Amino acid sequence: MELDATDRALIRRLQADGRASYTELGQEVGLSGPAVRQRIQRLTDSGVVQIAAVTDPLKIGLPVMALIGIRTSRSADEVAAALGAIDSVVYLVATAGSYDLFAEVVCASMGELSAIINDRIRAVDGVEAIESFPYFGIHVHRFTWGVPG
Repeated sequence: MELDATDRALIRRLQADGRASYTELGQEVGLSGPAVRQRIQRLTDSGVVQIAAVTDPLKIGLPVMALIGIRTSRSADEVAAALGAIDSVVYLVATAGSYDLFAEVVCASMGELSAIINDRIRAVDGVEAIESFPYFGIHVHRFTWGVPG
């Protein structure tokens, strides 16, 4: 999808304040509120933009987080489909190198993390080996990467 200067300005503004009203956004980009609503709808319908509430896991009782490196013995896409069904897996990417997949897991306790790793992830057909990297702290967590153009 081609983004014009107005689309990029709206995306940047929404990254800074996802609660800005259509009227406020329109004043900043020179459009009416309804025109802004249509543009944002087009951006969300196309999948370019998602508008969501981002929570801090620590503040909602999920203090245990880990990155799990996963090697597969069959199609990484098939394994990823199964891992994606695990609620505690909040981010899952295919990669190259020592691991085929990386899964980010968020949970309430080390016991829960152990159960997710040993009872859920290892049980997925095609998971050959895993290595876990527990988080001790989050230093950067951005949702405002640049908009090309």
